[in-house]
Amino acid sequence: MKPDSREQKPRVGRVKEITSLSNPIIKDIRALGLKKNRDRSGRFMAEGLKLIIDAVDLGWQIDTLIYAASARTNPAIETIAARTVAQGGLVLVVSEKVLGAITRRDNPQMVCGLFAQQYTDLGAFTPVAEQTYVALDRVRDPGNLGTIIRTADAAGASGIILVGDSTDPYSLETIRATMGSIFAMPIARTDSAGFLAWKRDTGAFVVGTHLAGAEDYRSIDYTGKASVLLMGNEQAGLPATLADACDALALIPQAGRADSLNLAVATGIMLFEARRHQLELRR
Repeated sequence: MKPDSREQKPRVGRVKEITSLSNPIIKDIRALGLKKNRDRSGRFMAEGLKLIIDAVDLGWQIDTLIYAASARTNPAIETIAARTVAQGGLVLVVSEKVLGAITRRDNPQMVCGLFAQQYTDLGAFTPVAEQTYVALDRVRDPGNLGTIIRTADAAGASGIILVGDSTDPYSLETIRATMGSIFAMPIARTDSAGFLAWKRDTGAFVVGTHLAGAEDYRSIDYTGKASVLLMGNEQAGLPATLADACDALALIPQAGRADSLNLAVATGIMLFEARRHQLELRR
């Protein structure tokens, strides 16, 4: 959803000091805790100086920079603040009480930033040999999604595809779990029909995980293929429509009493197995 009209107007960068929780700007920022408000404004919040610097280095523009007055003399924060103002953004110097209310933490990070959400059109994902994408069907847990985004980044994946009604990748909980990888990992959204059409058009090699999988995950050959790892919903797994469309169904054998793995853990196992095949090909 596009940002509302207020976000479309060009703005001269400026600095404001705020100490009151009743300030309208602070109220608007706190409202981003609700998905409907993130959707309406098209913005999200990330916390921590390292995350902010990483985002800027990757080409993301800060809409609003918020930092504690006690951190005013930090050279790195001063540099980011000056860059934000130069690019037309807003810099807020706030009390730690205000910062804690914004981040919903008792001991908040000293700096956070607002950014515009970025989604990639699924048609822009054009898999080629030795690339791996992760497709997630109706992932519901923000921590799982954030961890998967972080793991996909670490494994060198090329993008994340959210299929169906998934949790918001730009919720505060998800952003925290990504540890900054949200800024490095392209994300596309689609429904089941859109994903199946994309698979058909691109010829991607889709491997789904399934309790009734026909193959041990270690026996699948990803060599030379444009691969997509399709992971199912935490509780229901893959629906038949998606499972039937997979080129291979993988099973991760388990030795203990647990009957399933956490979605993020299973995705990590699959990702690094695919990466192993790619690395062996390059040797």
